[in-house]
Amino acid sequence: QVQLVESGGGLVQAGGSLRLSCAASVRRFGNYAMGWFRQAPGKERDFVATFSWNGDRTYYSESVKGRFTISRDNAKNAVYLQMNSLKPEDTAVYYCAAGSDFSYGDYFRANKYVYWGQGTQVTVSS
Repeated sequence: QVQLVESGGGLVQAGGSLRLSCAASVRRFGNYAMGWFRQAPGKERDFVATFSWNGDRTYYSESVKGRFTISRDNAKNAVYLQMNSLKPEDTAVYYCAAGSDFSYGDYFRANKYVYWGQGTQVTVSS
């Protein structure tokens, strides 16, 4: 079974930075699309960023574009989310997710990712 573990969350002030990490216990890590989603209390789980499995294509939600950067290191079975210029509205639990056999539109939909980590809390104070 694929196992994902997030780390790097914490409490920061607005304008600060954090880097989230996701370590994957999986064979052929490079065959999976990796994504980051976030969920605030009482809200739906929303797409943040994704990195395709078969290249260097990345996609971002409009709310984080220009501030967040997703990257992956297949040799280390890891995916990262560098978050800069953090805002209070970025406060949420952030989840790492993995999936395969995606069509283009699947990258942005939480219900298309089969494997999920337990999440890491990011809190941004004003």
